[in-house]
Amino acid sequence: MTSYQLIATAAAGIEGLVGKELKAMGYDCQVENGRVRFQGELDDIAKCNLHLRTADHIKIVMAEFKAITFDQLYEGAKAIAWEDILPMDAEFPVTGKSVKSKLHSVPNCQKMVKKAAVDRLANVYHRRGRLPETGAKYPIEVSLHKDVALITLDTTGSSLFKRGYRTEKGGAPLKENMAAAIMKLTTWFPDKPLVDPTCGSGTLLIEAAMMGMNMAPGLNRHFVSEDWDIFQKAEFDHAREEARAQIDHDIQLDILGTDIDHRMITIAQANAQAAGVGQQISFKQMQVADFTTDKSFGIIVSNPPYGERLNDQDYVHNLYREMGQVFSPLNTWSKYILTSDLDFENYYGEKATKKRKLYNGSLRTDLFQYWGDRK
Repeated sequence: MTSYQLIATAAAGIEGLVGKELKAMGYDCQVENGRVRFQGELDDIAKCNLHLRTADHIKIVMAEFKAITFDQLYEGAKAIAWEDILPMDAEFPVTGKSVKSKLHSVPNCQKMVKKAAVDRLANVYHRRGRLPETGAKYPIEVSLHKDVALITLDTTGSSLFKRGYRTEKGGAPLKENMAAAIMKLTTWFPDKPLVDPTCGSGTLLIEAAMMGMNMAPGLNRHFVSEDWDIFQKAEFDHAREEARAQIDHDIQLDILGTDIDHRMITIAQANAQAAGVGQQISFKQMQVADFTTDKSFGIIVSNPPYGERLNDQDYVHNLYREMGQVFSPLNTWSKYILTSDLDFENYYGEKATKKRKLYNGSLRTDLFQYWGDRK
């Protein structure tokens, strides 16, 4: 079997979590900014696309070389054995990015890599004129950083955060893989109570329930590489069979989601059902001020409104004060609250035990962590 150099890409700040996931799956990996490198065969590509919770894409590294001129970029890209993976009718769009590199024109870099691949494939397949590009899609990316070109082939397609269960969403939803990352940063285990008092469309709790049931996040979606000739379909079929067999259907989790908006509760319930975890989460319309519990050693996780618009700020700051008043007596509970408001602690009324910088898309946020008393 052919072994490939692979990259799992990730949002800034959570590469380490992707690395931990890969190590737990048995891979030797190297964590870098925005990505994790590892080796794998076709079975591993299928397995990682299905199982990784916090990554964005799984990509095959086709080449990596220094390029300070377009000639160097062209020759480096043309030297790639594209024919080993791409058939004659492959559709191969090229995207790109450039950071701190002499070749800073991304459109020109894309055109150069595209031309190199076309010239190589036309020569190999003895084609004159344009290649048909009527077959399966093979997304290529050229990424230049400090004059080093990294050319990859994306095996995922639509980002891994697109699990397929979110039928509707709220105003500022978390991406599913970011929600999974936040849950991995908490001290929650499936035997502990879990509450999201501002649950919105339910993403944090759905990701937690999938983790608790050991349900592969990519089980119900399609990946672009499933249509590639190098795959025999058996790789993804086998990976899905294994993933289904690993689901714990007998576990019963103690998860509660509440929101002041009854419409969001309806949406969250529908999303949970679509994800296959509808029986694991209780949803209830309720404002934060009314939350009470007689349980101990639970976890509160929340992605409340950030108050980015001026007319929302008073409401949001009052919500943060309410949270502080309601959660403060829960000494054995740990609380994890994500917000872009760096003054959150002032309104909440307590300094966080720890803060962690994360990016919700392009928005800088902090995960404010308040650790409860331990057993």
